[in-house]
Amino acid sequence: MLKLIFNEKNEKFIVPLLSVLLGFLAGAIIMIITEINPLEGYGALIKGVFGNPRKFGEWIVTSTPLILTGLAVAFGFRTGLFNIGAEGQFIVGAFTAVAVGVLIELPKVIHLPLALLAAALAGAFWGFIPGILKARYKVHEVVATIMLNYIGLHLINYCIKILPGSTSTKTGKIFPSADLSSHFLSSITGRSRLHWGIIVALIAAFLFWYIIERTTFGYELRSVGFNQDASKYAGMKVNKNIVYSMMISGAFAGLAGAMISIGTFDYARVIGSFENYGFDGIAVALLGNNSGLGIVVSGFLFGALKAGSNAMSLATVPKEIAQIIMASIVLFAAMNYGIKRFLLRLRKEVK
Repeated sequence: MLKLIFNEKNEKFIVPLLSVLLGFLAGAIIMIITEINPLEGYGALIKGVFGNPRKFGEWIVTSTPLILTGLAVAFGFRTGLFNIGAEGQFIVGAFTAVAVGVLIELPKVIHLPLALLAAALAGAFWGFIPGILKARYKVHEVVATIMLNYIGLHLINYCIKILPGSTSTKTGKIFPSADLSSHFLSSITGRSRLHWGIIVALIAAFLFWYIIERTTFGYELRSVGFNQDASKYAGMKVNKNIVYSMMISGAFAGLAGAMISIGTFDYARVIGSFENYGFDGIAVALLGNNSGLGIVVSGFLFGALKAGSNAMSLATVPKEIAQIIMASIVLFAAMNYGIKRFLLRLRKEVK
């Protein structure tokens, strides 16, 4: 039985699953050390997500941008690039969607897709900058994207303040025609903030899979990421593919920003520091094994930990416990080579 379960085909599912289980085990050990009953802590976490329809809706709301930033980071990983700039692309996309929603009034069937497209294009442009720097001038994308995160944060804070109708802390509200909110989804989830963004995220996950796994274009992007010299010898345009990879990655992150600004809220806010959606996307991508389906699942898992952490704190469990669990899961996911070696040894023992 163990031989059937722990075979090579199942490794891509078993390794992330073991990472999650070990992460929760680490969280339980921390709770025991701090004299907290793990059953009560995890019971509060589950109630914080599934306790009532409203909490369920808020869980999906929390998970939606994490799925998209996970796709953004994973697209870079799959094409040989490390996009640390999803946070900045997220911020730029969030503002651009609001700007379209505030400055233009159109029928909803045109206005909402236009706002989403604008967010994706803004994120793509913010990804184009490190892409062109990498392709033409060999500037490492990690350095360029980190710097662009800070530029994006402060530039957008300035742009928010000068947008017509804004205050010193936020923009005016967008026109309802550019709003992702749904009265229907809200009503069936106890008046939660659940909106149509989850459909956008699932469509984006499908597009991620289709581009990477089913198109010649995606094959070229992966080939360039794997070996630039061999790809160039095969006739592929290496520099263009590097730029395209960063732009598509940025587009996913820009859409994630729109999920917050025209979905969860209906305005953009001046923020003093990063909200870490882009950085959490790294963890989501890592646990999801850089696959479309895996990222959807891991996005919902990290969303549950974030949404349920408030319920844990109400049950006298420190909110930081949820952060320890997330960090532990990422740590064990990063140790996938060691877990694979353990599974290999286990397979040999059960033969």
